[in-house]
This record gives sequence, structure tokens and C-alpha cells, in this order.
Amino acid sequence: MDRPSFMRNFTDTLGCTQPEVPDSRTVCVGNRKPPAADPPPYQAFCNNRVISYKYTKWSFLPKNLFEQFQRIANFYFLCVAVLQLAIDSPVSPITSILPLVFVISVTAVKQAYEDWLRHKADNEVNGRKTSVVRNGRIQEIKSHQIMVGDIVRVEIEQELPCDMVLLSTESEDGECYVTTANLDGETNLKLFRSLPDTTVLQDAESLESLEAVVECEQPQADLYKFVGRMKFYKSREKEPEVKSLAAENVLLRGCRLKNTPYVFGVAVYTGKETKMALNSKQKGQKFSSIEKSMNYYLIVMLIWLLFQTSLSTGLKYWSDKQSNAVNAWYYRPVAEFKGDYNINFGLIFTDFLSFLVLFNYIIPISMYVTIEMQKFIGSKYIAWDLEMYDEDYDEPAIANTSDLNEELGQVEYMFTDKTGTLTENDMQFRQCSIAGVRYKEVDGKLEPVNPELHAQEESFKNFLLAMALCHTVHVHKEKTSNSNGNVADRENNYNSSGEQARAATNKDTTQMNGHLIDEPEELDYQASSPDEKALVEAARRYGVTFTGGTQEYLEVLVGGDRIRYQILHVLEFDPTRKCMSIILQTPGGDTLLICKGAESTILERSTSGDKDMTLQHVNEYAMEGLRTLCFGHRKLSSDEYDSFNKQLHDASTALDDRDGKLAVAFGNVEANLHLLGATGVEDRLQDGVPETIQALREAGIKVWVLTGDKQETAVNISHSCSHFKPAMREITCVKQENTEQCGNTLWRITEQMQLDPNQQYALTIDGMSLVYALGDHLDTLREICLKCVAVLCCRMSPLQKAKVVKLVKLSPSKPSTMAIGDGANDVSMIQEAHLGIGIMGKEGRQAVRCSDYAFAKFRFLQKMLLVHGAWYYIRIATTVQYFMYKNLAFITAQLYYAFLSQFSEQTVYDSFFLTFYNITCTSLPIFIYGIMEQHIRPSVLSSNPSLYKENARNNAFSLRNCLYWCLLGVWHSLVFFYGNYFLFHNEASFNRDGEMVGLITYGTMVFTTTVLIVNFKLCLEICYWNWIAVVGMVISIFGYPILTALYGGILWYEVLGGWEFFEVTTMYRILMMSLSSWTSWFLLLGLTVISFLPDYVYKMTLYYFHPSEQQKARRRTELQMPHPLARLIPGHSDKLVITQSRSADSVGIDNPAMIDSISRDIQVEVGISNGGVHLPPSLDAKEERRRKAEQNTTKVTAIYENTGMDKEDVNMGNSVQKDEDRGAKTQSVTEL
Repeated sequence: MDRPSFMRNFTDTLGCTQPEVPDSRTVCVGNRKPPAADPPPYQAFCNNRVISYKYTKWSFLPKNLFEQFQRIANFYFLCVAVLQLAIDSPVSPITSILPLVFVISVTAVKQAYEDWLRHKADNEVNGRKTSVVRNGRIQEIKSHQIMVGDIVRVEIEQELPCDMVLLSTESEDGECYVTTANLDGETNLKLFRSLPDTTVLQDAESLESLEAVVECEQPQADLYKFVGRMKFYKSREKEPEVKSLAAENVLLRGCRLKNTPYVFGVAVYTGKETKMALNSKQKGQKFSSIEKSMNYYLIVMLIWLLFQTSLSTGLKYWSDKQSNAVNAWYYRPVAEFKGDYNINFGLIFTDFLSFLVLFNYIIPISMYVTIEMQKFIGSKYIAWDLEMYDEDYDEPAIANTSDLNEELGQVEYMFTDKTGTLTENDMQFRQCSIAGVRYKEVDGKLEPVNPELHAQEESFKNFLLAMALCHTVHVHKEKTSNSNGNVADRENNYNSSGEQARAATNKDTTQMNGHLIDEPEELDYQASSPDEKALVEAARRYGVTFTGGTQEYLEVLVGGDRIRYQILHVLEFDPTRKCMSIILQTPGGDTLLICKGAESTILERSTSGDKDMTLQHVNEYAMEGLRTLCFGHRKLSSDEYDSFNKQLHDASTALDDRDGKLAVAFGNVEANLHLLGATGVEDRLQDGVPETIQALREAGIKVWVLTGDKQETAVNISHSCSHFKPAMREITCVKQENTEQCGNTLWRITEQMQLDPNQQYALTIDGMSLVYALGDHLDTLREICLKCVAVLCCRMSPLQKAKVVKLVKLSPSKPSTMAIGDGANDVSMIQEAHLGIGIMGKEGRQAVRCSDYAFAKFRFLQKMLLVHGAWYYIRIATTVQYFMYKNLAFITAQLYYAFLSQFSEQTVYDSFFLTFYNITCTSLPIFIYGIMEQHIRPSVLSSNPSLYKENARNNAFSLRNCLYWCLLGVWHSLVFFYGNYFLFHNEASFNRDGEMVGLITYGTMVFTTTVLIVNFKLCLEICYWNWIAVVGMVISIFGYPILTALYGGILWYEVLGGWEFFEVTTMYRILMMSLSSWTSWFLLLGLTVISFLPDYVYKMTLYYFHPSEQQKARRRTELQMPHPLARLIPGHSDKLVITQSRSADSVGIDNPAMIDSISRDIQVEVGISNGGVHLPPSLDAKEERRRKAEQNTTKVTAIYENTGMDKEDVNMGNSVQKDEDRGAKTQSVTEL
């Protein structure tokens, strides 16, 4: 293929044409063309420059402005600002331009800072020094200068600068260790190998002589998959030798080299085409329920704005025809002379735009930037929460996004993985079945469950060998000193001589008994799968120790004898086959295949062995909650192995449909197995899982468990973690063989649920049944699942997990969904759900990277949802509604004044007020509220999960609540405008000299009333007062008169040299003169009372007669009455006074039923004051209490439930005894 022409490159750059990309790429090693008759086609590759920034210094301004004006509010105010400049605006254009510039500037500065950090990080990576082999010697270049085909040298502890095929290492076996924490979060060492053909090329000179090409697939994001092959050219006449390449031969960018001095590799993917870059792309945008509702309410506000504007425009022309306007001799002739009454479309449209400018402030432009900053700062609280910090892993919680904070308080359905999410993913071998005989681990020994039954010694040995050999575990070895002080390396104990190997074995056995280098306890197993590590460790405990190996052989220690098996092939595990195999050559020369996997696969492919008994044991293990695996082996003849080897070579070197061809080859050899047995591995529950699931259920969240484990194991775990309760009726839909059978099963389940609708149901369904249910019976399945209290889906694929989430997500009620998982197989459902949570587990960090929020333990979910979620939701919901309220209360006065001004398009407010109302006068308190507010204490929210239900279905942002805030805004606007109007309309004067007040003074008083009462309204909503909230409120209230005094107390027209800043001369000393009169202060006080009277009555009615559960909980918290306290009255030892004081040494109760129950046993003398029970003042003195205690030692026992008393609450020597049967607390109060 020739190089593309200049014109083709030009059109590709403009996007007019698509560049031609072949299905695969050919990389010349060292960028040297091989001696082939047909040279590889030309391909253009990208450079190695890392680009994570969004803007450059030239593109920042236009690109950022374009992005910001895509937001409807910003674009709306831009249009209004342009209108004000284009027409004879009734207010200064600055009133729209300045707030718009402020909002745009704040957002731009924030985004510029974030992008500057990205530039800084990119420059550091791109400028990192890297060594490459060019012209037979090693050269040092910058990382961004690496090209595809370069041979790169990486030294120990360095990060790999690109994706490269490993050529050689310092070790002659071509092995190296890396950590992939930057890619998937796994910190354990991973082993990678080079092809045997290139392992000897360990310096620049020898690598210069390598003539080869790498043919591989085009870049794709899968971290664990690589399809390629390497062609070695010996001469031009001979066909090249082809060797297959897999993921174990490719080192990825971001990995760090460990325990290996250096490696050489050829760059195949660079820059934006590396797997790390492809996995760093932004996730799909998610929106919270409040954000979606905000858009609807914004549209409603726009419609209301258009209605006001149209109404005012129509009434203007109607009023012009009335008699009072026609006979207005003082302005009518002049207006007619100027043509102001010549009605035409242009004039009507101009008037319409003028009213639009006058009323446009109803749209809260500053709301978006305020909420954005609140969310950004609020997301930091998650990482700062010490209760969500895991000390074991040294991991704080992470917020990958701040856009969904409030959605944490809206979850209705939670979909969770099992392994690593509900469980520890810390596997421990517990039981096994060998040749039909069941064994159990007891005190570190493997003993038969039935002492009379034992497996044959040969079967026992073969089973342990299978556990020790069929895996991908690596042994990390370090050189240590032997008894003679010499350095010994167990890798150097062997050569090609079998006699020398046996001699070394005998020597090592002696050293093992002497606790030297070959002691099994010194072996450090590294495995990507906890199951494999548990099985290898178990085999080691029972006498078969895996001591390590290379890509050519494995070694085990059996009874003191070291045995080496030559590796022929490793058939990696994949979820389709559900098994893995290894083909070995035994010391005796036989070819042996060992296979392990799910019982459904191994039992099906086994033709000998005790299948029935093994299956029975597997089911029993599953009932006990153990994870199960089966083992089988097969001896291959020479012909069988040769046939398979050829088929495998053809499949592994194919670039097209390699996976399909490999599956056929694997299926042919993994057949006719002899069943060896099965294992049971325990994965215990994490701490606090049952309590967390129960709390979530009380919070109204339905929990679904989606797992790949078999049915029996999953059901057992569901019972142990309280997902399934004894009171639930379990229904199943499993092992459905066709769509008709599945439909009949679902129909019978539906009938059963209709017969007993009050029963709680728990559904179990497997992956095979889901294939038919999701295909042909989607609606029926959804109906059944939504009626169930708990759902368990087992034997699921990752794609099925996402489909189940979507099943609920798209149901008619549109519930809010959340998915939580820890592995790569959970990524699909995490991204599908409204909210994705990642667990920092042992299966890598793909789930964490793709999630919205992440933490280390499942139990942290309770704090995340019930506390942070509830707080975030109330904060944002109140913030949005408060903005709607305060803008309605402010700008509706313009509409009222239009009726009084003959619709003359005159503004009642000075332009200064219109500009700074949302920027300074009312912005700080609500901003602090959205960050600091805690409507209920965290301990109360955690201990009362049912409070979470009150926020469900966006309840705090419901139509009813929004109407309440809007109506309150209209009511306050009426009070602000007409309250001042009734004082001024009869030409009242504030001044002692009788000087009259005008429109500016009137507008100033209306605005002053607005600022004061709007801020006071937020004071009524704040439940958590701290010094920050107090300072913010003080700054907002007192900052207004100071700022206005600066504006109106100086003739800025003269100071600025003639430039008119707003209409400053009209505001000169207006506020000072207005507030100098006691009349103004009494007016403000009276209007404040009138404004809040309906609101106060409404809230008190709800608080005392129709309180919500959250209000009840807040009331109990405010009263600070965790338990009753009885005090004896002098001279009345048979009478009891129950106190309700807020002092530190007296507490009370607020439950009338509790008082009544105590009154039935003891005559109670109660004094009631202000709705509480109080103690006579004379008893408050300590000396009086001491004297009464000496006179009377009567004990009063008050039994009460659910009062939350702690011992620290008792200040009079109380003794507390827990009643374990009733879950109650008994307190004995003794007067001292």
C-alpha cells in the first residue's frame, strides 16, 4: 500500500472522508523491513504523546464558551443581554451582562485550573526519559518520541511508556514481573514471558540482528486480550517462521517493572492507542433525578415568563385605549406626535422584548454555578469521611463524579455482585471429594468424613497433583543464605541431567528439614485468582508442594522428591468453557492433560470416575455456601497430541476468528476425561453484610443479588447474609430448556402470587432461564420480579447482569437503580445503572474506575446511602426550590408595578439591585447550606433506616413542594410590594422636614424588605447551625447595606470621569435616608411578621398534627431526651416527677404512651410547661437532691424500649441491664 496523497490526508483531517484502517497492523521490529519478497504494507501510526487535556491556550476561550453556552440558562441570558443592547431597554444592559460574565468566569476559571493540572501531568509523562535501541546502540529520548516499531529498554521500577511485545529480559528464561496497579488496581506481581526465539537477545547488538515483524489486531480496550503473531525471517528464500502471541507476551503502558533488572520490547501501540488510554475514556453521562426535574421546572418558568410578557404587552395596548389614557393631556399629544401610538408589528414586538427584559430575572442564572460548586465540594466529604476509610487496605472512599451526589438519596433497587462484594474474596480450602470419598480439613489435616471410607493412594496423589499443577500461580523467589553462609538459588539447583536434579533434590530435602531455603513456608505464591492460590496452598499442606517453574516446566515436591513436569500447553480459562487445562509431559515421558472448572463442564466431559457421588458432594458443598470446582485428567497418545498441537498452532496464529478456532481445538482435547474429584472453598461474608442488607431493606431498597455462582451456593449465601428471610416464600425458575417451558413456569409463578398477594416472595432464577425470559417473556418476568422482596440471579454472564438492571430501569415506574460490584465482570451493570458503586476488592480496579463512587467494604454502603445520600438530596432539593422561591419573590414586583405604571415598561428596582441580587445579596447563605446542612444527625439516620424512605421518588422535589415554594414566593412578593405601597401611596414621608419620597426610595425599600426576608426564610430551613452558617448569614444580611452604601454614598459619575456606572446619581444616599427613620424599621418588622405568618402556621400544623418521620426523629433529637429520669418529691415517696429538661443533669421523655404506662404502676405527679414535663425549681439544686436522697432510698424501675439510652447519659449512678429477650433496656434509678 502506498502512502496516502496530500489531498487524502487533508480530507481525512477535515473529516470529509474516513481514513482507511486495515483489520490488522504489521509492525517491523526495529523499524527495519524484513528480507521478504513482499514488503509489509505502509501504515501510519500515532505518536506516543499523552493528551488528556481538553483545551490549548488558543482553543480555550472559544471552546469553553461554546460548551458553556450549550447550557440553556447561559444561552438564555446571552440572548437577553444582546436584546438589551439592541433595543431601548428599560434597565441597564449591565444587569444581565454582569451576572452572566460572573457565572461564565467562575466556571471558566474552575475548568481552566483543572485543565492546567492535566497539562502539567501530561508534560511530566511526555518528557520522561526513555531508552530505545537505534542503529545498534541504546539512545535516550523523551517518552513522546517513541514510535511504533522501536525496541524499548525499560529498567526496574520504571513504568512502561507504551504497549510492547516482550522480546527479552535479564533472565535467560525470558520472564519478568510487573505490577498493574495503574491499570486494574491489582498490586500482586504478575508474570510475563517472551517468546523462546528472542530470549537470548539480551543486548543492543544482538537485537539489531533480529529481522521480524509483529502482526496483531488493531487497538482495542480489553486489558486481558491480545491477538497477534510474530514472523521470524531467516532469509529471503525461506518462508518465515510464525509464532503466536498472547496477552502474557505483551507488557502494557502503565505497568511497573518489578524484580527484573531490565527488559527489551518492541512498541506495538503508542499514545492514544494504548490500552491504558483506551480505558481512560470518559463514561457515558448520567443525570440525577433532580437535574432532570430541574429542566422541566425551568421550562415551566420560561412559559410563565412568556405568559407575563404577553399579558403585559396586551394590557399595554388595551390600557392605551382607555379614557384616562386618551385624556391624559400632559403626555398624550407628545406621544402621538412621536408616533408611539402607531400600532404595527415592529412596535408590538419591541414592547414584547422590553417586557421580556424586565421580567427575565425570574430565571436563576446563578443557581447552576452554585449547585455545581456545592456538588464539587460535597463530593470531597466522601473521601474525608473517616468512617468510610478502610485501615486494612489504606483506602479512603472515592467519588469519581460529583454529578450524582443527590442520587445517593434516591435508590430504590440495588443490584449487587456476590464474590468480593458481599464476601471477602479470601478463599480458604475446606473440603474435597476424591474418587467419590468426601474429605474435610480438620486442624490442618485432610481427613475423611466417614472414617471407614478412604480413597486409593493413587487417586489421592493424582488429585493433589492436579491441584498443584493445574493453575497459573507463580512463585516469587528470593536468594537466601544456606547453613554454610553461601548464597543459594533454587533456580540454579537443576540442569539437564536427571541424576544431578535428584541429587539436588536430596540436598534440598535435608535443607528443608533444617528450615533453610527450601522450607515450604518461605514460598510466596502470586495469583490473579484467589481460588487458585487457595488450592495450591491446600495441596502444599497435604504433601504436594508447588515450588515454582518457568514457561517451560513446573516443579512440585512430593514426599521429599522434587519432580519436574515439562509444560506443553496452557489452555487459559474463559467464561464460555468455564474451565482451564494444562498439558504436561511427565518425567516418565507420558503426555497428561489436567482440567479443572465448573461441575457442569467437567462432569459433562468426563467418561470415567465416580460422577454421581461427586455431583452429590458438589451439591452438598454448595448448600454449605462453598465455591466448587471439579478436576479431571486424561492421558494423550502421541497421535492425539500431535493432531491437537497442529490444530492449536493453526488456531493460535490466525488473526481472523481466533477465539472461535481456539474454542474448537480446546473442545476436542478437553474430552473423555477421568473425573478425579471436586473441591469446596469457603469465601466468608464481609463483616456487617447482614446488618447492612437489613438496614437497606428497612430503608425501602430492594436488594437483588446477581452472581455467576451455582444456584445452591448463591442461595446459601443469600440466607446467611439476610438477603433471603425465613418469612419469605422462595420461588424458582431454573434449568428451563426452552422458551415454552420458561413461559409456563413464569405463568404458574404469576398465578401463585395472585392467590396470595400479601405473602413476601423471594425469586431465584438462573442464567439459562434468563435467556428465554428476557427474550420472549420480558413483561411477565418484570412483573414477577417487581413484586418480589428479594431476587437472586445465579449463573449469570456479565452481559446478563446489565440486561437485568435495564429490565428494572425501564419499568413503567422508572425507579432509581444502583449496581455495586468489585470485578471486571460487574462493569456492564455498574455502567447501566443510574448509580454505580465499585468495591476496592481483590479482582482489580476496573469496577472502581468505571464506577461513580467506590469504597473498600460493603458495610460502608449504609453510611453512603442513609447518611450522605439523605443529606445531599435534601441540600440540593432545597437549594433548587429556594432559588425558584427567591427569584419569584424578587422579580414579581416588576409585574405588580406594571399595573400601576400604565404598563410603561418602567422598572421598580435600580439596575444595581437587579445585578447583585443573585450574585451577592442572597447567594452566600444558600451556598453554605448546600455544603454544610445536616437536617438530621448522622447517628439518627443510621439507626433509623426507615427515614430514608421519605426521600424516595424525589419526594422533597415533588410538584406539591415546588408549588408550595412558588406560592410562598408569590405571597412574599405581594407582601413586599403592597406592604410598602400601602405606606407610600398616600404620599407619606420618612423625613422630618416632610420631604416626599419617590420611586427610587420606594424600590429601595421593597428591595431591602426582599433581601431581609428572603435570607430569614433560609434561617427557618437550616437545621444545622454552625459558625460557618452564622458568618455566611451575617455577611449576606449586613453586606447588603454596606455594599449599597458604597454604591449610593459616592458620586461615582465624578470619580470615574464621566462614565455612568448604572444610574448612580439616582441612588445617592437613598438607603441611608430611608433607614434613618424609625418608620422604616417598624415597616420591616411588620412585613416580616406578615410574610412568615402563613408559613409558620403551615409548618407548625404539619409539625404537631401531621409530622413526618423525619420531623419526629428531629424533634426527639432536639429535645435531647434519650431516657426518662425519675426524681422523688420530698414528703411524697410514692409520687414521681418525670422531668423534661435540657440541662446536662436532667433528661426526660417525649412519648406520652410511655408516661401512661409508667403511671399505671406509680402515681405520677406531673407538671407541664411549654409542652414538656418539668421539675419544680427547688429540686434543681444539688444540695437539695442530696438531702432528699438521704431521706428516701426508694427505687423506681422504669422499663422502656427503643429510647437509645447510653450509660454516658446517666448522671446519677444509674445501673443499666440489657433485656436480651425483649431487646429492651431496664434502668434502675436510685437517689443518692
